[in-house]
Formats: sequence, C-alpha cells, structure tokens
Amino acid sequence: MNRLIANRGLLQIFFALQLVVGIMFIFNYIVYKNSITGIYDKVSENNRMVIRNIIQSFDTSFSSVNNLIFNIHALPSDRMLMENGMLDMEKVISLQDSVSSIVSNVDIVEDVVISFDNHDLAITTRGTSNLDALFDRRYKSQKFNSMFWKTFTRSEHELTIFPAEVYADQSSGYGRNLMIAVDGNKVRMSNKNLMVLINVNRLLKGIDLNSMIPGASLIVLDANRNVILSTEKDLDLVGILNDVYFNPSQEASLTHDDFEYNFYKSDYNGFIYINKLPYKFQNIDSVTNANTWIMYGAIALNVILSVLLSIYLYRPVKNIVQLLGGSSLKGNDFVKIQSGIIKVQRENESLKKQMDLVDEDIRRGVFLQTLDGHHHSREQEMQMQKHYTHFFQCRHFMMAAVYLQPAGKGAAQADFVLEELTAQIRSSLQDRYEHVVVYHVEELRFLALIGLDQPSDRKQLVRKFEDYIRLCNQEYTDMFTVWGCVSRTYESKISNCCEAYRNIKDGRLYRNVNADTDMVDTEQIRYVPDIYYPLQKIEKLSNCMLSGKVDEGLQIVSDIVQQNADLHIHHHQMVHIAKSMFFLVMKQADSPSVDRNELFQLESDFIRKVDQAYTYEEIQKALMEVMRVVANTRNHDPRSKLNPAFISQYIELHYMENLYLDHMAEVLDTSSKYFSNYFKKTFGVNYVEYLNKVRLSHAREYLRNTDLSIAEIGEKTGYSNSSTFTTTFKKYSGVSPSEYRKASGK
Repeated sequence: MNRLIANRGLLQIFFALQLVVGIMFIFNYIVYKNSITGIYDKVSENNRMVIRNIIQSFDTSFSSVNNLIFNIHALPSDRMLMENGMLDMEKVISLQDSVSSIVSNVDIVEDVVISFDNHDLAITTRGTSNLDALFDRRYKSQKFNSMFWKTFTRSEHELTIFPAEVYADQSSGYGRNLMIAVDGNKVRMSNKNLMVLINVNRLLKGIDLNSMIPGASLIVLDANRNVILSTEKDLDLVGILNDVYFNPSQEASLTHDDFEYNFYKSDYNGFIYINKLPYKFQNIDSVTNANTWIMYGAIALNVILSVLLSIYLYRPVKNIVQLLGGSSLKGNDFVKIQSGIIKVQRENESLKKQMDLVDEDIRRGVFLQTLDGHHHSREQEMQMQKHYTHFFQCRHFMMAAVYLQPAGKGAAQADFVLEELTAQIRSSLQDRYEHVVVYHVEELRFLALIGLDQPSDRKQLVRKFEDYIRLCNQEYTDMFTVWGCVSRTYESKISNCCEAYRNIKDGRLYRNVNADTDMVDTEQIRYVPDIYYPLQKIEKLSNCMLSGKVDEGLQIVSDIVQQNADLHIHHHQMVHIAKSMFFLVMKQADSPSVDRNELFQLESDFIRKVDQAYTYEEIQKALMEVMRVVANTRNHDPRSKLNPAFISQYIELHYMENLYLDHMAEVLDTSSKYFSNYFKKTFGVNYVEYLNKVRLSHAREYLRNTDLSIAEIGEKTGYSNSSTFTTTFKKYSGVSPSEYRKASGK
C-alpha cells in the first residue's frame, strides 16, 4: 500500500474521479433547485426551432425538385415524332443524356420519368422503356399500377406528390422507399409529362430528425391535406385535423390524449407539418422526490465506483507508462504519460514529414512517367491511377512551363536550394489558381498542371500566368532570367499529358525570337515560312574569315540575325541559321596547330548556348564569340597569305567560281606573275592545271552519285559551257564524261 501511495498513481485516479463526482453533484443540485416544471417549456421551445429548421430543409429539397422540373421542361423535345409515327431515337437519346446530366446534381432524386400523351415511351435517366414495363417491373407498387399512372399523367391535374411507399424492382428484388411528384399540366410548359421519383431515405438523411424530442414524430401533408410522409406508422389524424383547421394561422397546437400536436404551415408550398410529441410531465412532485433520491443515490454509487475504477485503472496506467518508456523513472505517472505522448507526437510529426516527402516523390515520378508517352505494365498502371485524382480536379487542364536561366556566371553559382525553389514556385502558383500542381522536371525547368472548369476560362488563366512570369523576372532579376510557356487546353485525361508536354516543347521551338514578352502562348504561334539566308553574304562571310576581315564578318552576322529577327521567325529557324554559319566559320579553324579537343569544346558550348537561348541577341552573341575565337587561332598577317594551306583551302571552297589568276593575286595582295611563279614552285604544277584537277574531282563525284546532265555538272564545277567541260574532262581522264558515267555505273 505504501508503494502505491508513493507512486501516487492510484490516488491521482481516485481524486480525479472524485472531482468528476463533485462536478456532477453541483450540476445535479442546480437542476434540483430549479423548477422542473419549466424544463418542458424550454425543451418544447427548442423543439419548435428544430422543427422550423427541418421545414426549411424540406422546402429546400422541394425547391430543388421544382427547379429540376422547370429545367427538364426547358429541354427541347419538339419534333420527336416523325412523319411515319415513329419516334426520332436520336432526339430521344439526346433528351435522355441531358436529363441524366441535370438529375445528377440533385441527390434526393432516384429517377425521372418523361412520357408523352400519344406514346407509351418512358424516358428515364437509366435509358428508355415502356410505361407498362417500367411501373409493373422496375417500380412496382401495391397501390398503383402502370394503367393508373398513364391515366393520371394524361388527365388534367395540378402538381401532385404521392405518399411515400415501397416500390419494388422485380428483376433484383430490391425495394425503394419513394415519393412520386407528378408535375401539373393545367398550364403546360412543354409537351412532356414529368414524374420525379424522390428517394425518401436520401431525403431524410439530409434532414436531422434526431434533434427532435425523443419519442416525437413528424407527419408531412400536402396543400390538400393528404399525408405524403410520416415517421410513425398507423397514425390516425382524422379527428385531430377536424379540430385544428378551425384555426387558419400558420402555426397551431392541439392536445389530444397524452400527446401534443404542433401544426406548421410552409410559406413555400403550403404543406402542413405536424410534430407529435409527448405532453407535459405528469406528477411533478413525485418526479421531484424521485430526483432527490436519484441524486443522493448517484453520489453514493459514484464514490463506490470511483474506488473500484481507481483500483481497476491503476494497472493500465502503469502499463501505459511502461509502453511510453517511463517505467524506470520515479514520480508522477501522469506527467510521465504526458511526456511520453509528447515524444510520440514529435516522432509522428517527423514520420509524417518523411511520408509527405515520399508521397511527393512518388507523385512526381508518376507525373514524369506520364510525359514519356510509353506504355506501362498493368501493375504499373494500377499504381499510377492512385495518384490521378491529385493531378486532375477539374474537367480540363492546360500545362504551363517555367524556365529559369542563370543571369550570369556569378548567378550560375547562386546559393539556392532546388527544393525550396520548387516550393516557392508551387506556392506562388497556388495563390493564383484554385487547382494547380507543380513539379520540377530537369535542370531549372518546372511544369504545372492548371485546372479549368471551362475552356473559356483559359484566357484569364493565361493572363495570370503572364503576370506571374513578369513578377518572377522582377523578383529574381539578379539570379535568373525567367520565361514561361502555356499549352493548349486539354480534357483531363492522363493520356493527354504527353500531348500537352509535346505542345510545350513545340512552343519552345516555334517561339518568336523577337517577342516583346517573356511568355509563349502556343495558341498564338503562327508558322513563318520566310527566312533571310543570303548566299552571297554567306559566301562573303567565308571570304572574310579566310582573309582575316573579322570585323566585316561580324557585321555580316549581325545583319543576317537582325533581318531574321525583324521577320519574327521561330527560335528553331534562328538556331538553324546560326548553326549553319557556325559550321562555316569552324572550317576556318581546321588547322594542324589547333587542338581538336578545344574545337570540340567550343562546338559543344556554342550548341548548348543557342539551344538554351531565349532571345536572338543571345544567339548572335554566342556566334560572334566563336568567330573571335576562330580568328585568334589563325595568323592573319598579310604576308602569311602566300602559304599552301590557305591557297588550297580557298580553291577548294571557291572552285565553282571564275578563279582567274588575277582574282587569286588580288585575294592574296600580290601580282599575277609573282603568284604564278610561287604556285608552280610550291605545288609542282601550274595554277590552271591544279584548278582543273580540283574541279574534275568534284565532277566525278557528281557523275557517279547524281542524275544531273553533263551541262549542269559542268556549270556546277566552274566551266562556262558543256563543250569546254567535256574537252577538259577527256584531256585529264582519257574518256568523255558520259563514258565515265556509264563505266562507273557498271
């Protein structure tokens, strides 16, 4: 016993229970001291408030049914009957689809039946049927058959709600508790006869009947005083209704036998709601005395129960302390439990964070798998489908891309964490859009799926995204250059993610290089068929690089790039032009003195820069940097032009032109006689013979590999006419061009 007292666990439980007993005694005494006769009035008043709320809930439900009836009448249904007396099933199916879409928004409606006066066809949300088959098989009633419904719907009547009854489905044996609302036809809105089947269980599920006084029941009467719903079976209201309807007010009360009947009238549709509840407590004095004995007896029993529970709960408390790792510590057991619970909560929070990270990684992996466009195994598809609802919460979506480029060499080493950057982008977009998911794809590229309820919302959402890109450029001005791209609108299917991603990549390629915005809208992209690529200037660029006129070559590049920018060509077109000029320039760097690894690195850096460039100025800058590097690899001293490598390379590039001796002397800044003597001394043959050999070498390639005519080949290889070409070819080859082509063909 001393050990138990030392641990204080038993005493803590006992006194805690005694505190509960004391509080119960105080409240019970307050109840005892107050007049018990007033309790009923308070309970009744609270019950009236509950009934008013219930009536309001019923009015809301009936209002939904009326709105549904109005919307269905508004659906087109004319000309369904063709000239041959048959129904146009295409229009019937269209009407059925429209009704199903409308009814899906009203939970309490089990089904809607549409019929016409001159035909037995019944159109429901589940399809079409015959009226006889519908009400004699699917909705079979003990009171009403199909003949009754056909006769009633085709006769003149007002809106009528038939009382709740079980309607059985003979095929499944399943019964439904339904009320049937038949729309009135005295003033017809359309040629349809409408019957709305209201599911009573769903109706009552949305109405809190449990808040009424225990033992109370609710009866609903229509405006003609017919009972349409009752929570109590076998209720006789004939005498009660005769007594109460002398009072024309909306609320009335009537005491009959041991019950009180409260009558309420709905302002919406005039329905009568009767709340039956037990009448005032009888024998108040005996109840008061009994309450006194109950109070004292409860106190005595609570003390005994406290002792027993203290002993009974002591061991579980010790076990809890041991489970929480506090068995070896002395002191207050409940303090140990509290500290143990706090420790477990911290561990759970840490575990939850880890699980959130794992879930996020899994969803990102699933998202990236949807972009590859490949087929996956069925097991993989099943695992992926668990996360589809996270991606799509609207009927349509558009994909948006955010691209970040370091603002400079220093910015490339900027101190940022990729996960934090992703979280910032996700948070900013979630502030602007109701439904959006964001994932990092690769490098500094991010993709977002933005949900749209309607395709017409796209314009507004694109404008928000453009504002976001502009704000990012202001916020990250020292670190990154930010630009974005948005795809077209797609239906929310996982198979459309790959198509949207392809649309984003096309947007990157086909974007305008001279755009005045940092965002690309793929729907605004138009094909540009014209590009500026002047062959004469390109040839002049080659000559400038050969002759060392770098500044003139840079001006040519600047003019070509600017002209294309003014034409608003696409990015990939500008990249193609830049790469073609790059490889033309790189031919001038092919020298034995140049390290091939350096040339490879130069090419790799250039291609990366132009592919990642957003503006045409970046492409132009990268190309000009290459030209300067190539120019530095060559010795452009005028005295160095008279060297075999330069002369042979120039002839190889310009053999198809009129390379007269005077022209070569002009290119090399020397005289014709000096160049002729130098050439023969250096190459061992005279200049004309060397030029003919180069030209005929290319002519043989044309003869072997093309179908060009002899005259065309002569023109392409620098000969003014076909006879000169044929004579020269036969002189050096021993056969005519046509004979050479036949021999090579064999």
